[in-house]
Amino acid sequence: MLATIFPGLTQLENIHPILVHFPIAFLTGFFLLDCLGGLFKKSHWRDVASGLLYLGALTAGLTVAAGLQAAESVAHGDAVHEIMENHEHIGIAVLVLSLFLSLWRFVGRLSTGDNPKGAANGLFITFSAILVVLVMFAADLGGLMVYQHGVAVKNNPSDAVQLELHDHEHGHSHAVESGQNHQHSHSHDH
Repeated sequence: MLATIFPGLTQLENIHPILVHFPIAFLTGFFLLDCLGGLFKKSHWRDVASGLLYLGALTAGLTVAAGLQAAESVAHGDAVHEIMENHEHIGIAVLVLSLFLSLWRFVGRLSTGDNPKGAANGLFITFSAILVVLVMFAADLGGLMVYQHGVAVKNNPSDAVQLELHDHEHGHSHAVESGQNHQHSHSHDH
């Protein structure tokens, strides 16, 4: 039944590729909403941003745990090993920084009943910006491993696909399995 509903999920060697999207979305959403809430003096927006931060930290923990397990289970060569190590280190930094910011926000709210203000807010936003930059670097390295090196991808496209260029109005190419000779004719009337 699971294979019918989620055929892609049943083909995964681990759940890291599923989990990774959550901290990216939550932590980026937290940063944007927190900045906008501070800029427009909307404390409710910042309260919602706090929830996104907490969810981001939680899902970052799950994602790092799954990623560490995945690093031990997926085949990869020397060319990818350094990229994977950097991806792991940045992922752990994202987890630590998101936990630190979550604790700061939570304890601050308990003691003052409000979001950071003044210089404390400036420092908080600076650390939040660093967090989002780290999330982007981790995502970039993860994408590099999958899309450039085919880590954990069955039938690695670099080995099994040849590109056949098609000349039509949209100007894009189609990948065709090697060994097959397909002729495509496209006519697009717009």
